[in-house]
Amino acid sequence: MNAPETRASAARGGAIARWWRAHRWALAQSLLRLREHPLGTLLTVAVMGLALALPLSFYLVLLNLDRFGQALGEGQAVSVFLQAGDAQAQAQALARTLRGEQTVAAVTLKSPRQGLAEMAALQGFGPALAALPDNPLPWVLVVEPRVAASPSQIAALVRQLRADPRVALVQDQGPFRARLDALRGFGARVMQVLAALLALAALLVVGASVRNDIQSRSHEIEVLQLVGASAAFVRRPYLYAGLWLGLLSGVVAVALTMLLEAVLAGPAARVDAAWGGRLGLVALDVTPLLALLLAAAMLGWLGARIASARHLAADEPA
Repeated sequence: MNAPETRASAARGGAIARWWRAHRWALAQSLLRLREHPLGTLLTVAVMGLALALPLSFYLVLLNLDRFGQALGEGQAVSVFLQAGDAQAQAQALARTLRGEQTVAAVTLKSPRQGLAEMAALQGFGPALAALPDNPLPWVLVVEPRVAASPSQIAALVRQLRADPRVALVQDQGPFRARLDALRGFGARVMQVLAALLALAALLVVGASVRNDIQSRSHEIEVLQLVGASAAFVRRPYLYAGLWLGLLSGVVAVALTMLLEAVLAGPAARVDAAWGGRLGLVALDVTPLLALLLAAAMLGWLGARIASARHLAADEPA
């Protein structure tokens, strides 16, 4: 390696070392400044943590309401009851026709004997069914639409089935699904608006905290600027402080949400048991928790960036 390349490499190494020393100093200064005001730091973290825990808890509620809606019959299956007295051949012919439809994923046949056995298994129906002279139940086709089928396509399939002379009754849960979808959409929009408002509140809280710190150190900042410190050098400790405030508030929000899950675990288990374990109520996995920590840290940094950019520029000497 020749001399110019050696000097260039040494210069790059020196620049990296200076950059690392500057950031290490800013990181240490940010922690010291937070420790200087423990009560203010604790209150800021607590307020931000509570604000960020609300949308995360609401997301947890929506997630379990989806499971509850599925247990109430959100499935897309359409039950088709054939005319009484129709033979097995007619039921199989209609099933073959439906399997050829593009919107249909599967068709399951239930014989009158199977239907009678299912009803007999229900509490209170056994003695009454035993008294019947013959089986009055018809053949039933359980039609499973494709996952990609739209509500309008399912509605068209239901109309087609109801117009078939072989069909006595079509049981479709489309209106119920539409209500659930509307409620889910409304809940999701409420969660988005709530998250946006609370994120704005977090920005304002961090900005106010950084602004107060800058005002209390105005003379120190003036001295740094007079001796030639760059705006980035002066601003960097406040950015790290905002980052720490955001990250700590995210930890508080995650802890509060996990505490909420632990408090509700017992009642949720009893509700699930009352529904025969069909609800499958769930807790939050790692992904949304990590996403909240990252978002909280970024909100803290952004709030500090906005506040420091404004107030440091105002304090810059002429």
